[in-house]
Amino acid sequence: MNLQTLLDTIDTLRSELGCPWDRKQTCASLTQHLQSECDELLAAINNHDHENICEELGDVLYLLIMIADINKDQGFFEFTDVLETINAKLIRRHPHVFAGQAYENEEQLTAQWQEIKAKEKE
Repeated sequence: MNLQTLLDTIDTLRSELGCPWDRKQTCASLTQHLQSECDELLAAINNHDHENICEELGDVLYLLIMIADINKDQGFFEFTDVLETINAKLIRRHPHVFAGQAYENEEQLTAQWQEIKAKEKE
């Protein structure tokens, strides 16, 4: 299975012929579910319960895609924008990996990360 299959499933759930619950959700209405699922994921991680980690990751991913889909319907952004944004951020914040910038120790690496992050907020 690939990501597109899941995106298509969620599109079907949110379509006119889909699920009434999925269709009526808003970003605000999903926050309580997202909090709950994140708490369940953290509990599974803390309990080293790999079967539930897998399941809870799926639940969180479903909600994240739902929120992105709602924003797409409102004309704000699409899921691909989320992917592009995080990918660019990861590359930008890891110049030691993607731009050949050297570092001597973990402290220097952390300082570099904080400096890049601060520049992004300016």
